[in-house]
Amino acid sequence: MTDAASTSNTLVATEPQGASRSFVREQAVLARMALRAARGLSAKAAWKAAYLYGYKGARAIHAYRKRMNQGKLYPPFMFIALTNTCNLRCHGCWVEKEGTAHFLDEDDLDRIIETGKRNKAYYFTLLGGEPFLFKGIWEVFERHADCYFQVITNGMLFTDENVRRLAKAGNVTPLISIDGMQEENDRRRGPGVFEAAMKGMARLRDARVLFGVATTATGPNMHEVMSDDYVRFFIDKGAMYLWYYVYRPMSDEPHTEYCVSKEQLVWMRQELLNLRRKHPILLIDTYWTAEGEAFCPAAVGLGFHVGPRGSLEICPALSFASETVRDGEDLFDTVNESPLLRGFRPFVKERTKGCVILEKPQELHDFIKSTGAKDYSGRGTAFEELAMMAPRNSHHLPGQEIPEDFWFYRLMKKNVFFGMGAFS
Repeated sequence: MTDAASTSNTLVATEPQGASRSFVREQAVLARMALRAARGLSAKAAWKAAYLYGYKGARAIHAYRKRMNQGKLYPPFMFIALTNTCNLRCHGCWVEKEGTAHFLDEDDLDRIIETGKRNKAYYFTLLGGEPFLFKGIWEVFERHADCYFQVITNGMLFTDENVRRLAKAGNVTPLISIDGMQEENDRRRGPGVFEAAMKGMARLRDARVLFGVATTATGPNMHEVMSDDYVRFFIDKGAMYLWYYVYRPMSDEPHTEYCVSKEQLVWMRQELLNLRRKHPILLIDTYWTAEGEAFCPAAVGLGFHVGPRGSLEICPALSFASETVRDGEDLFDTVNESPLLRGFRPFVKERTKGCVILEKPQELHDFIKSTGAKDYSGRGTAFEELAMMAPRNSHHLPGQEIPEDFWFYRLMKKNVFFGMGAFS
């Protein structure tokens, strides 16, 4: 037998074995994940997440697809900023907190949620500022018990009483913003923030509330937050999912030292795949499809943002709007006919699959201006800030796409993780 033939036979023999071992490892990870959920979540938390987010979310995507086929635009998910007030002053935050305090009118909030329900959309992400500073938030959870709420929070306000109320509601999943271990996190978020958030997580874990950790990957923290130790740490703290974002230099103090290079983005994508094969925790990103192609949720109309003054915005990072939720008799029509929201899709499609904020800031500035949109940032300088931004790399990596190689995450990317099948 020749060396070449011997090598060929060896490959044929070892490849199925390697695939089999990989499958076994994947099944073990999923089994451990299921065991963690069974032990770590209350029956109410597990059931409401499965029904309100899973089942109703799938219905929302089906309705969204049907609308899109009819040429109608209304998202299956909505981001709602309840307030611009916050108890922290994080580096690079695009929310203006030093001027007038704004709180979304409760009637406007109900209008947004009720319009969603009429269009089979029952999932809402609440943010700020710090959303738990919105005094009516607990009544919202009770008033709309048929909806599911993800609340993006700094984790500083999880008192015993607040955690008890979350456990009782069951239809809320806190997503706690942590950007590295204590030294790295507190450099950006302030002294003592990490320790306080850990105490809040301990209370959530003890109450068996479903919660996750939102981590913004930056240039300085990239290797730390994408490490095995980082993931294991939050598994031990009781987090059931870890949601990764990539830093975008917005606001009047953009802190460009936190920006991520193209090489780091490619490395991050590969590390996500590696970590998913090892750890019993959902590792989520909204940047890449199952095929590894870049993706922008707002560019396909999957989710828009409502500011604390009711402004209808493209996404949380862009505080510009040509309409508010109070314009017109029907919020569906207001969104569907918005030149800003409707025009954003073709604008992005002609330029990138990634983040147009990072790649084409000047062109984005001109497009937003052309729609007659106003600056709702509270600073009055957001247009100038966008026009002055230097173009940077985003997660659009043509020729370097890395598809999901774990069947479970391919399935999740196509059916659950944010898009819930919209980009399959």
